[in-house]
Amino acid sequence: QVQLAESGGGLVQPGGSLRLSCAASGNIFSINAMAWYRQAPGKQRELVAAITSGGRTNYADSVKGRFTISRDNAKNTVSLQMNSLKPEDTAVYFCNADVRRWGFYSSSEYWGQGTQVSVSS
Repeated sequence: QVQLAESGGGLVQPGGSLRLSCAASGNIFSINAMAWYRQAPGKQRELVAAITSGGRTNYADSVKGRFTISRDNAKNTVSLQMNSLKPEDTAVYFCNADVRRWGFYSSSEYWGQGTQVSVSS
């Protein structure tokens, strides 16, 4: 199986910064896209940022210019640097990865357990 372990959430004041990290482990042959999603109370889960294995990135309009996604293919990790945080960024943030396992021809989607990010004064 494959596990995604997130870290780095917490409480920060508006205008502050946080860095989220996610490490994938287990039966991994290769990882295609990796991404961060978030879900605020009472709202649907939404894509925050995504990155392909080749490094191409995609961001939600609400975070462009403030958040940066990066990955280390050798370590199977993805990070999200969040700057200029706003109260509306408060949510549970989930790591997501499209993983091909050894012995399988197709890939499957995996999720982390989520990490809370709270932005408040």
